[in-house]
Amino acid sequence: MKIKIAATKTCNHRPILEEQLQDAGLRYEVMYFEDHPELMEMYHLKTSPLLIVDDEVVSAGLPGEKKIMELKSLIKTDISEKRPPKREKFQRVPQPVKGESGLVIVDTTWGKIQPIKIAENVRTVDEFEVHNFQENRLPIIDSRTPDFYKISTIPGAKNIPHNEIKDRMDELDSNQPAIFFCNGPQCPQSPTAIRNLLSAGYPPEKILYYRGGMHDWITLGLPVVEGR
Repeated sequence: MKIKIAATKTCNHRPILEEQLQDAGLRYEVMYFEDHPELMEMYHLKTSPLLIVDDEVVSAGLPGEKKIMELKSLIKTDISEKRPPKREKFQRVPQPVKGESGLVIVDTTWGKIQPIKIAENVRTVDEFEVHNFQENRLPIIDSRTPDFYKISTIPGAKNIPHNEIKDRMDELDSNQPAIFFCNGPQCPQSPTAIRNLLSAGYPPEKILYYRGGMHDWITLGLPVVEGR
């Protein structure tokens, strides 16, 4: 598990976050926006500091004691550490083998394995339930950033990126369940979206988590479309 703090050099909260990580016994690296301007473009966020775990933003601003303790617990239980190291040029979404119908290439090295149960009272669903939502034109939310969505997504899915979900809550109907997904069992984007919704007071019983995401959807041979 690689932890980074991305912050401005004048950020008053960075020393506090560093102290929190140090107290928890977590190793980290500090990267300054002034020295790495590409970080702001990469993560589409201007908040300082950002807490980044395995190249994914898990907190914008101070994360709070609960999040720090969650990270600490992963030191002992992170099964992802048993996997091969991340390839230099890794791919998050399975890609078809050219000229071989029904075969795909899967990169097993990236990301961190996500738990089946992502939050209290948030139910995890399978492909059958996603299909049922498609048939009944119920909301399916692709929580990935637009660059992924434009290439391929589950038919009927709407793109609301995890880092925009709080600002776009008016596009959701809190009286109706919605399924959230991302790149798959090792991707934190839909878990991040779900946690952001919960922190904003969204009812957990109206949130469904399709953990399999694009990884399982594609490897099961189910259809995808280009995002619009």
